[in-house]
Amino acid sequence: MRLPDFIIGGAARSGTTWLYHAMDAHPGIALAKPVKPEPKFFIDEDRYGQGLGYYSRSWFADLPEGLVTGEKSTNYLESPQAAARIADALPEVRMIFVLRDPVDRAYSNWRWSVQNGRETENFTEALALEAERDAAASAAGDRVRAHAYFSRGLYADLLAPFFARLPRERILVLRYEDIAENPGAVAATAHGFVGARPMPEVARDLGRINEGAVAREERVLAAARPALTARYAEPNRRLSALLGPDFRIWT
Repeated sequence: MRLPDFIIGGAARSGTTWLYHAMDAHPGIALAKPVKPEPKFFIDEDRYGQGLGYYSRSWFADLPEGLVTGEKSTNYLESPQAAARIADALPEVRMIFVLRDPVDRAYSNWRWSVQNGRETENFTEALALEAERDAAASAAGDRVRAHAYFSRGLYADLLAPFFARLPRERILVLRYEDIAENPGAVAATAHGFVGARPMPEVARDLGRINEGAVAREERVLAAARPALTARYAEPNRRLSALLGPDFRIWT
């Protein structure tokens, strides 16, 4: 039964689709297709209930032989249950996560919700209403969690279940900002992590993360940024303690 060697597990609005294509462009790596909709096997009760055989047949059985295989399901990062299920089913799997400055990520998430007709409140009011609305969405079984702006940036809490169940050396945490600054280096790091030859050149044909969007957000975020940055200060300290000094925390 063919199963993934690695999984790109999140975070939302942080460059995971770019990373998917950077991995899939490597001649020694094959990813489950299509990129959307994602498999979400370990968080979808109907799919998970059909067992690993279904998972294998649906996303990996037709991939070319002899290649490193993977999948991307962005919401795995948000699910402790997914961490437990993945560790039980795939004890040798490698997990890759991409994190973004949580302030910018929260705003990008809000813009996505507005553009998709899921949000009518301004950013500040949406943050104030988040706990109430996200609790209601979770109770209703809505996995999209369109209003989970702040909580999705509590990265140390989200990563903890994976660190508790998988060896540290099988978890790679990348930064969205490094993709923008040096995409080839990020691609090569990810390739090497899953056991493939590093090929930074594949990033040349992928374009760059949209840095212009970040610049526009900076202007809109000017009023909200100081308070939101302060809210993330303690969670970011815990993230630094979890990941160590090599991971550059946003300030």
